Amino acid sequence: MRIRVRRTGGFAGIERSAEVEVSGPEWESLTSAVLAEGDGDARGVPDGFSYEITVDGRTLHCGDPHLTDAQRTLVTRVLKEGA
Repeated sequence: MRIRVRRTGGFAGIERSAEVEVSGPEWESLTSAVLAEGDGDARGVPDGFSYEITVDGRTLHCGDPHLTDAQRTLVTRVLKEGA
């Protein structure tokens, strides 16, 4: 499974993105939860981050501080592992 996370916004407006190729039940469970939640509130707050999450071609958008626990976990893992 290919997962891509793109983070934009923030105080400095610096974009960061990472892409990983993963497999396993933990990743499948996490991505299923994120995709089931669908698009979140992508508006966020001034100087907050906005995220574009793509899992095997399916893309959703969300923003801080409205990330769900599953979205936050996925974003953190992908940006860390894809660095």
